[in-house]
Amino acid sequence: LAGRKADNEGFFVGNRKSAWYVVAFAMIGSSISGVTYVSVPGMVATNGFAYLQMVLGFMAGQFIVAFVLVPLFYRMNLVSVYEYLENRFGVSSYKAGAWFFFLSKMLGAAVRLFLVCLTLQLLVFDPLGLPFILNVAATVALVWLYTFRGGVKSLIWTDSLKTFCLVVSVILCIYYITSDLHLSLNGMIKTITDSDLSRLFFFDDVNDKRFFFKQFFAGVFTTIAMTGLDQDMMQRNLSCKNFKDSQKNIITSGISQFF
Repeated sequence: LAGRKADNEGFFVGNRKSAWYVVAFAMIGSSISGVTYVSVPGMVATNGFAYLQMVLGFMAGQFIVAFVLVPLFYRMNLVSVYEYLENRFGVSSYKAGAWFFFLSKMLGAAVRLFLVCLTLQLLVFDPLGLPFILNVAATVALVWLYTFRGGVKSLIWTDSLKTFCLVVSVILCIYYITSDLHLSLNGMIKTITDSDLSRLFFFDDVNDKRFFFKQFFAGVFTTIAMTGLDQDMMQRNLSCKNFKDSQKNIITSGISQFF
């Protein structure tokens, strides 16, 4: 049992040796999926910048996770956040929480994998005349190899690469859009601020789905559930050397995600 615990700690939390700033950078990429990257810009066409109200809620939720949940998890020396359920409510609660996590991640990962494979099929496999099933098999095999052998340490570095690619792609998108519209950076900013879509806050109609407090508290509870109570995300935070480093990581990544 001691050996299994040590193996689990190395695989799931990297023996708690990760540098907090690397984890913070990686968390940006792990928090933003391809679905978010594609869908959020499309939301601006109908809702303007109202989504930023939810992002403010994300930031507030990160502070709650950092100062309420993280010290608790480190004090209990947890490898899995669902161990807390076992210690507090018994093994049945632990198993139920773990199974719901497994099912939700399996369904979510299937959608994300489909979008990734669809993009690869259009850009790479179709020009080579290769079938979609080969695309899926190759992608799944690649993901399995780097996670099975490396655990959370591999995830942190691949998430760091993903964050870098996301940042570069955003910069390139802005560059090409402004070039096609024959605008300078200042001209683009002025065009956005002069548009009706640039409105950030909505306080006037409580029945509007864009109403500030609806968006803000949705962001808070989403972050608590999807970062603080999700093993997939929290294991990265628990890989930091101590809870203070983990707090710095969570707060830094939360602020960075706003920008």
